[in-house]
Amino acid sequence: MAPDRIALRYDGQDGIQRTTDIVFHRRPDDSRDGRARFLLHLEPYAEEEIGLSIVLGESGAPAGASPPSPGSPRRQGDPAAEATEIHARSVPLERVLRRSLRDLAGLRSTLAGESYVAAGVPWFAALFGRDALIVALETLAYDPDLARDTLRILARYQGRAEDPSRDEEPGKILHELRVGELARVGAIPHTPYYGAVDTTPLFLVLLARHAAWTGTLDLFHELRPAVDAALAWIADHGESKSSGYVEYCSRATGGLANQGWKDSGDGIVMESGALARQPIALVEVQGYVYLAKTGVAALADRAGEPALAARLRSEAEALKRRFARDFWLEDRGFLALALTPDGPAAVLSSNPGQALWTGIVEPEHARRTMESLLSDPMWSGWGIRTLSALERRYNPVAYHRGTVWPHDNALIAAGFKRHGFDEAARRVFSGILDASMYFPMHRLPELFTGLPREPFRVPIRYPVACHPQAWAAGSIPFMLESLLGLTPEAFEHRLRIVRPTLPEEVGGVELRGLRVGESRVDLAFQAGPDGHVEVRVLRNDGGLDVRVEQGEDPPGQRPAGH
Repeated sequence: MAPDRIALRYDGQDGIQRTTDIVFHRRPDDSRDGRARFLLHLEPYAEEEIGLSIVLGESGAPAGASPPSPGSPRRQGDPAAEATEIHARSVPLERVLRRSLRDLAGLRSTLAGESYVAAGVPWFAALFGRDALIVALETLAYDPDLARDTLRILARYQGRAEDPSRDEEPGKILHELRVGELARVGAIPHTPYYGAVDTTPLFLVLLARHAAWTGTLDLFHELRPAVDAALAWIADHGESKSSGYVEYCSRATGGLANQGWKDSGDGIVMESGALARQPIALVEVQGYVYLAKTGVAALADRAGEPALAARLRSEAEALKRRFARDFWLEDRGFLALALTPDGPAAVLSSNPGQALWTGIVEPEHARRTMESLLSDPMWSGWGIRTLSALERRYNPVAYHRGTVWPHDNALIAAGFKRHGFDEAARRVFSGILDASMYFPMHRLPELFTGLPREPFRVPIRYPVACHPQAWAAGSIPFMLESLLGLTPEAFEHRLRIVRPTLPEEVGGVELRGLRVGESRVDLAFQAGPDGHVEVRVLRNDGGLDVRVEQGEDPPGQRPAGH
C-alpha cells in the first residue's frame, strides 16, 4: 500500500538538514519518485476533495549560528487584538482595507524573540529595515505596538563596526537580514547587510512619532544607546563634511549601487539620461534627516536635555536653509532628485513628494512641487509615477523609472495634506483606491506600471511585483490617517483632527478603539460635498481631549504625516 506522505530532505552546506513532509489526508493509490497519484471515479457533476498538509522542518543548526534562527515572539496572542478597527461604508474601501490588514497580519514574523513585518512575498520574505520602518509608520495610528517591536529588533542589529564588505558602519540601521543557507555560509552579505542611507534617520522618525501617539518616553530611554549611535552615524558617516548632506557611496562587493528606496542599479538618473555618479545625496533623505532631528529634539526637551534639543533644532534649521538653496530648481519649478558630483539630478521624479511629508520644503516651493507631481507627465490617472514621462530614462515598466508605487503615493499624499493641498491628497487617494479594485482580492501590489489610465482603462500589472507586499498594504490605511487629519498629542492627553477630508464617494468611516496614550476613542467620519467631513465622538474612554479643527493651519506647521 502506498504511504500517506512524501518526505523530501535537503542537506545544506551550512550543516542544516531541511525537510518537507507532504502528508495526504487520504492515502494515495500510488506514490513513487516523489509523486502521489489518486484514482478517482466521479459521477457527472460529482465532487471529491483531496486534502494535504505541508510540514517544514530544520535540524542540526550549528551552535552559535549567526544570525539567530526565528524565535518566539515577545508578545503572545493575536497582534490584532489591541489594534484599532477600521470600518468603511464604501464597499471598495472596505474591501481594500480588509485585504490590507489581513496581508499585514500574514506578513508578521519573528526573529530572535522580536516581531516584525516581512517586506513581501515571494522575493522579500525577510527583515528589511526601510520596509519595516515605513510599514510601522503607515500603521502607527492603528497599532503602535508594531512600531515598538520594529524599533527594538532594528536596534538589536544596529551597526557596531566598520565593515565595508557589508556596508556596515557604527550606528547604521540595517537594510536587509537573511537567515538561510546562503547567509550562513557567507555567500551573500545580508548577515545583515547595511546598504541603506535612509534607514537610520527613519529609525529616529519612527521613534519620535511613536512617542507622540503613546505619550511616553519609555522606549526613548530604553533605546537611548541606539538613538545616540544613530545621531552619531548621521553626523560622522552620513553627512558629507563638504556638502553637509547625508549621502551614500557603495563599498560592498555585490552590494547595492543605489541605497535609497529607489535602489535598482538604474534608479537614479541625470537629465542627460546618464546614471548618477556617487556619492549621491537624495532629496527625500535630507527630509528624513530634518524630521529625525526635529523629532528627537522634542523628545530631548521632554527628557530634560535642552542642550541636545537646541543643537538638533539648530542643525535641522541649517539643513533646511541649505536644502532650499541647493535642491530647488527655479527654472524647472521642482526639486532635484539628488545632488551628485556632476551637479543636480535635474529630473522630475516622485521623491520630492516624500520631502513634502517631512516639512523640509519651504512653503513657496511646496505648491509648485505639488503642481509638478500632478502634471500630466507624472500623473498616470491611477497615481503619481516615479519618473516623469518626459524624462529621457522614463520607462513605464521599469522598476523605479516610471512605475507607480502605492506606498510612494501614500507618503506624497501625506505631504500634500501637510501643506494644505487637501484636494490633491484626495485625488491621490482616489486614484490608488480605484486601482486596487482591479487587482485580485483587491490587494495592492508592490507596484504597477505607469501606463496611462486612458486608453487602457485598467492599471497594467508589473509582472514580478510582490503581492502581498507590506508597505503597499499599509498605503490605504496611512492615506486614510492623513486625510482624516489625525494628529496625536498624547503627552498633552489630546487628539487634534486637523481639516478632515474625504472624497464624497467614500461616504463614512469609523475608527473603533483608536489609542492615544492610555485613552481609547471611537470616531465616526461622514464625508460631504467638496471634501468636507463631519466628525462625531462615539466613545471616549480616558477623557481624551478631542479637538476638531476645520480651519487652515499655516503651511509647514503641521506634524509629519498629516
